[in-house]
Amino acid sequence: MAHPYVPRDLNLLDYVPNSLSQSTILAVYGLASLFVVSIIWLISGRCAKISKLDRWLMCWWAFTGLTHIILEGYFAFSPEFYKDKTGFYLAEVWKEYSKGDSRYVARDVGVVVVEGMTAVLEGPFCLLAVYAIAKGKSYSYILQFAISLGQLYGTAVYFITAYMEGDNFAASTYYYYAYYIVANSFWILIPTLISVRCWKKICSAVQLQGQKKTKVR
Repeated sequence: MAHPYVPRDLNLLDYVPNSLSQSTILAVYGLASLFVVSIIWLISGRCAKISKLDRWLMCWWAFTGLTHIILEGYFAFSPEFYKDKTGFYLAEVWKEYSKGDSRYVARDVGVVVVEGMTAVLEGPFCLLAVYAIAKGKSYSYILQFAISLGQLYGTAVYFITAYMEGDNFAASTYYYYAYYIVANSFWILIPTLISVRCWKKICSAVQLQGQKKTKVR
């Protein structure tokens, strides 16, 4: 069956078109994300001495952690998602997203490796960050800094490899900007802001510790 992906001669044996519409796929993802954020926001409100910014960060880490584990994890370990006939939601997501980057449906090795490592390593650490912030753990900032750098690295590899391979994997300009550019931009902007904040916090803590040692002497 003919598929909507680029290149048009991409061989996808037994390809099955989307059962769900784009609006349904995006609505389910949006509502599920809103549910997660709402739950974490309410729970974090019961934690003593946590700022609103840290509460928002808990929401971000829960959202992105579950996205890594569930969505990206499914992609990494489901090489034939494009053959799904049941209308299974996660398969539908990747059939739809592949219209913006056909490397996913084509099982590009670089993309599979990046997504697999993100799901297995960064996903669980994102959820650990939620716990670390809630409990005020000493490793909270270094953990958030490390995860953010990992996200920035993965996103950079994702974009750079696409550029080096011709950057021609979208079914249309609309999908290119909506999925490939806009959807991924959040994993550049937010991790960058978190990295800067954590860097400043860590530097301040080290400086303060140095001042205390100087006074003791």
